[in-house]
Amino acid sequence: MIDLHYSATPNGQKIAIMLEEIGADYRVIPYDIFNGDQLTAEFGRINPNHRLPAIVDQAPAGGGDPVTVFESGAILQYLAEKSGRFLAPSGAARAATLSWLAWQVAGLGPMGGQASHFLRYAPPGQEYAIERYTSELNRLLTVLEKRLEKSPYVAGDDYSIADMAIWPGRASAFVMGMGLDDWPAMHGWFERIRERPAVARAMTREDLKAPAKYVGRHQKLDEKEWSNMFGDANRGAVRRS
Repeated sequence: MIDLHYSATPNGQKIAIMLEEIGADYRVIPYDIFNGDQLTAEFGRINPNHRLPAIVDQAPAGGGDPVTVFESGAILQYLAEKSGRFLAPSGAARAATLSWLAWQVAGLGPMGGQASHFLRYAPPGQEYAIERYTSELNRLLTVLEKRLEKSPYVAGDDYSIADMAIWPGRASAFVMGMGLDDWPAMHGWFERIRERPAVARAMTREDLKAPAKYVGRHQKLDEKEWSNMFGDANRGAVRRS
């Protein structure tokens, strides 16, 4: 059994997709990030960075104590190695998958997150930040488009954890009004993955679905929600851990 500490953000959806793909026995432990569920000392013992997702593998390979993993890229790699799926054991295919996985977690994910923040949550007057992050997001999506013009999946001929890492964030770009008209190769890739049964399950299961507040184009947070997401409560959780 794997405990999935979960919020229905793109980072959480990556892990839900992977768990569905490998047919893992898992249970969802939901968190309302606007309510600050992730800021408790209890969750800090699972992830000292107080971010979601995280997993606790109650039955790790080889036995022993439960294994805790946080950071979505690390979780994907852990699950791939445990299951023996979606990550080659060695060689060029493994290197390509890990390279694109690192590209997502170090580049596409953070830039998409910043673009989303300034478009969806920040007060008016953020034109420079919006231009900065949306321009960089577009540059990165162009990198992805060029790659997918040459390859059916980002790491080559085979679907991998790199695709799982990238796909939910590309979906979130639609929320920001970034459609598919200018990205034909990406469009085909997106649809191929969307049609996978495991992906469909991860996106539609009742306990994995995103609430409206997570997907609306513009959001207005109250004082408590802002503090939990971006302010004093958010920062204070680390100091209290």
